[in-house]
Amino acid sequence: MKEYTLIAVTSVIVVIIFDLVILKTKLVKEKKFWIFWAVMFMLLIIVNGYLTWRPIVTYNSNFFMNIRFFTIPLEDFLFGFSLISSNIILREFYERICLRK
Repeated sequence: MKEYTLIAVTSVIVVIIFDLVILKTKLVKEKKFWIFWAVMFMLLIIVNGYLTWRPIVTYNSNFFMNIRFFTIPLEDFLFGFSLISSNIILREFYERICLRK
């Protein structure tokens, strides 16, 4: 079983559910969110690309699909999306509560 892949996909689904259904911040529907992600995607390629090209970070292909963008596993992009997006969504949620938007 490809555990890393399963966890990465699940994390993206959970973040989107939190955004749209639970916290109702609806950031994934905003253009500025995806512009931010275009910039983050480039930065992810630079940093993660260096780490996987060297190879400072290695992966066991028994646990992920081994689909790579340059040298970066697809799952790293999914995890990166989940981790960064969850922080942005939570910050937006708490900002709306504190500022009563």
